[in-house]
Amino acid sequence: MDRKQVRQMAAKQRLTIGLDLGDLNSRYCILGEAGEILSEGQLPTTKAGLDWLFAKMPCSRVALEVGTHSPWVSRHLARLGHEVIVANPHKLKLISQSVRKNDRIDARTLARLARVDPQLLGPIRHRGEQAQADLAVIRARAKLMEARTELINCARGLAKPMGERLKKCDAEQVNEGLADGLSEALQKVIRPLLKSIETISQQIGVYDQKIAEIAKRYPEIELLTPVYGVGTLIALTYVLTLEDAQRFRHSRDVGPFLGLQPRQRDSGKSQPELGISKAGDGLLRSLLVQGAHCILRKGAPESDLRDWGLRHLGQGGKNAKRRTLVAVARKLGVLLHVLWANGVAYDPLYQRKAGEAAKAKAMAQAGAGKKGKAAA
Repeated sequence: MDRKQVRQMAAKQRLTIGLDLGDLNSRYCILGEAGEILSEGQLPTTKAGLDWLFAKMPCSRVALEVGTHSPWVSRHLARLGHEVIVANPHKLKLISQSVRKNDRIDARTLARLARVDPQLLGPIRHRGEQAQADLAVIRARAKLMEARTELINCARGLAKPMGERLKKCDAEQVNEGLADGLSEALQKVIRPLLKSIETISQQIGVYDQKIAEIAKRYPEIELLTPVYGVGTLIALTYVLTLEDAQRFRHSRDVGPFLGLQPRQRDSGKSQPELGISKAGDGLLRSLLVQGAHCILRKGAPESDLRDWGLRHLGQGGKNAKRRTLVAVARKLGVLLHVLWANGVAYDPLYQRKAGEAAKAKAMAQAGAGKKGKAAA
């Protein structure tokens, strides 16, 4: 069936299309209302290639897997009037673990699952174009941070086998001058690395300025930054990653969304303790763990979250510190959503004050009861 016939068929019935995205070309499979295959083929993974098939086609359901190209492809198809479903690969084992896997079969599978029940695809929602661009700045900065840390470790590691050491200092202070005083042979090796590290630090500073400018466009982060351990970077990454506070019915749903909820594999009486799912955004998850470190460290101000974390840590057990950090990070993510979704000011001791007020009220009521009995 050619493109004209497909469009004529789409005008008469609701079509379901599976689109397996590739870097250069993508495979598609078009199903009719009865589930029959109307057309299969390949098109370039470009806007012009998508327009070739979808531009003049009436509204259809299009299913595709999340990937590098899925954000712009989903937005483009949505602008053309189609219902777009982006499948979560973590929940799509029928494709990822199939013993018969190729682009054509994947496109068919996506189309059939979308036709029967879109929820089988574990659909996700991509953020908007502006949020995607702003978040790209934060991700680029994070990659430079990783590269700088790796180069610093490399430089220090190269010096130690030669019986020498680089001076201790913060990453931002690492520069070519640290090579002064080292042997001539080591300086020839280390100086280019230190110069590269210094350049990377300068580029990180440029990104920090860009992030500060971006933050001005998102006033809602002012609700989040009063939380100790949450600076502009964490607050902005949180807002850009979730994008819409109302997308979650309950604040506690943020934990599983960010992959901070323990995996479950219960069967009968067997309930093994498993690690977190790590199904969410890795960058935001790591930033929340950094925030948890700040909350629990010595000298941090008192707060309900800190009290809870220290009690949890005091219970001990295997990997107590690591598990506590993850638990505090999860509760921090939930707390930030409560503040954002409800537009309330942060009170670090809200629960403690509420508990004390409830206790005082109960004592007052008990005292009044005793007086009443005595009068009787």
